[in-house]
Amino acid sequence: MKVFITIALLLIGIFILFQIYITMSSNKTETQAYKVIRVEENFEIRYYPSATMAMISSTAKSYRDLGQSGFGKLAKYIFGGNSEKKQIAMTSPVHMDIGDAKSTMAFVLPSTYNETNLPTPNDSSISIVTSEPEYVAVIQFAGFASNESINEHRIILEESLKTKGLSYYGDFRYLGYNPPYQLFDRRNEVIVALNANQFD
Repeated sequence: MKVFITIALLLIGIFILFQIYITMSSNKTETQAYKVIRVEENFEIRYYPSATMAMISSTAKSYRDLGQSGFGKLAKYIFGGNSEKKQIAMTSPVHMDIGDAKSTMAFVLPSTYNETNLPTPNDSSISIVTSEPEYVAVIQFAGFASNESINEHRIILEESLKTKGLSYYGDFRYLGYNPPYQLFDRRNEVIVALNANQFD
């Protein structure tokens, strides 16, 4: 019995240390640059300059389906599935735009890269794109994301924007910041583009 308890405590200790390591590594990961313009009660407004991304398109209609179909392809590209067999550092967040007609998933690439100095993906379904600069409204939530939690925060953000009289356009998008095996200190966001003339 003592041996069993000792082994169990050892495994728990290893698990806790692994989670601490993952959390610390996540916090050191390069994050897409942005500037906070305004902080409201339950959301904030940010300005994002353009960024270079690896993107796939999909017919998926849910967070889970898009993640399952897109993450592996994009991960393979940055882990050497490209014309130079080059390892490209993972950054955050992962962008997901789940639309009625088309959905996309994108990895933000390190700021040292642009469309001219990136290796070509081996998978032709991956495109390298440069995002447009934009103002966005952002609501943040913790834990593991799901279709339900994303939709719940989309509704809160949409109602908040209407209350503040802020106009927006396009789909509400999801940003995920953590690997799936990280259990603690998880960061999720729902964002939507705002009309820039409101901030001139």
